[in-house]
Parts: sequence; C-alpha cells; structure tokens
Amino acid sequence: MRYLLLTDIHSNLEALEVCLKLAQGKYDQALCLGDLVGYGPNPNEVIEKVRGLAKVIIRGNHDKACCGLDDAAEFNPFARLATTWTRQALTPEHFEYLRSLPAGPVMMDGFVLVHGSPLDEDEYILGPGQALPLLRGPQTQIVCYGHTHYQGGFMLTPAGRFQSIRCHSDRDGLILTLTLENSGRYLINPGSIGQPRDGDCRAGSAILDMDRHQVEFYRIKYDLAKTQDKMQKAGLPEPLYRRLGLGR
Repeated sequence: MRYLLLTDIHSNLEALEVCLKLAQGKYDQALCLGDLVGYGPNPNEVIEKVRGLAKVIIRGNHDKACCGLDDAAEFNPFARLATTWTRQALTPEHFEYLRSLPAGPVMMDGFVLVHGSPLDEDEYILGPGQALPLLRGPQTQIVCYGHTHYQGGFMLTPAGRFQSIRCHSDRDGLILTLTLENSGRYLINPGSIGQPRDGDCRAGSAILDMDRHQVEFYRIKYDLAKTQDKMQKAGLPEPLYRRLGLGR
C-alpha cells in the first residue's frame, strides 16, 4: 500500500493542487496530518478538496483555533489575525467539519499518524531533545507527523545511531527516497504543503510505501505569486504572504 502524506496545507489551494497533480497515479490512499486551514486565502476550497480525497484526516492546532476549539492565545499576532479572518470566511458546514476532526494519534497498519507528536498533538519535534525519547519509546516503528513545517524527520539506525533525515535538493519532484529498515525507528515529516519553514518555498509532500518499506519525499514549485495576491486582496497580514517566498 502506498500512502500519500499531506500536512500543513494552511488554506493554500495552489500549492495543494500542484502536489496532488504531482502525486497522481503514484498512491493508493491519501492521509492528512492536520492544519488544513490558517494563514492562507482558501480555507473552504482546501477543506472541500481534502475532505473528498483523504481516507484519514486528523486535526492540527490551526484547525482547532479556526473553529473555536482553541483560543489561539499562543499564536503570534499575525497568526491570530489570520485565525480571525479564517473563522469569518469558513462556511458553517466547514466550521463544524473542523470541529469534528479527530485528534491524533491514529493507528494505521504498521505506522502512526499525529500532528505534533504521539504524546501531545501540539508538541513540536524539532531536534534530539524531542525526537530521541519518542524513537526509544514504545510507539510503532514509524510515526508520521507534521506541525514543524520541516520536511524530513529523525531516525534511529539499526545500530542505534540517531540521525536527522535531510531532504535538501534543488530539483522538482522526487528529491529523496529513504529505505525503512526493519530494525530502525523513524519519525517522518512529509513537509508543509502551504507554509514551508525549512528555507525552501516549494510545496512539500511524501509517499509512504509500506510494501517496499520506503518513503519518497517530494518538492514542487507552485504559483506562489497567485497565492500571495489572493492573501493581499483578502486583507491578510503582509508578513504572512511575504514569508511564503522565503520558505521561513
């Protein structure tokens, strides 16, 4: 089974559409690790598209904030402004749909889905301090997570060595294939579709192939200027659409 992993779309329809076009014919089921909305200009369109595509969708922190399950007190001022805008833009149906999304972790056949971490849906896995306890813990061998907007993740090799999974490449499309060894342990982040923060403004996604025991990481350009123009016309904060071009 080949699973398309989508996360941190953040209402960026142009980025989502390009990722789905790139993945067409390459996967059996789509899964979403949260944050469909927030920041971007097309929350309703993104929800509609992902809702009709993904077999499993878990909530992210922006999904919770934009439907009133969280007060966004920990967000920076620009993110709070975007949250307020999104709440007003959502249709009643999509507002209630976000409220119905389950929290992670969700157990799949041989791997786990979370937004932040298996222990806390809002935790950021940013380095060995957060990753090592999880890799050494009792969780399933493979955990797929989002939230950080950094494509790649962390692993313990069969020899017990801790490593970061780095996906830096200038080419579009498939940028890294990682083999998953039976005695290794893995935290896999497919990368943010709509708000990358790893210095690469291209949309990120991944395909988890459980038959071949590998993960394929993808990066692809999208019409960034169109998304930025939509955000500007919607009155969303300028720093939010300027940072899209930086991937930060």
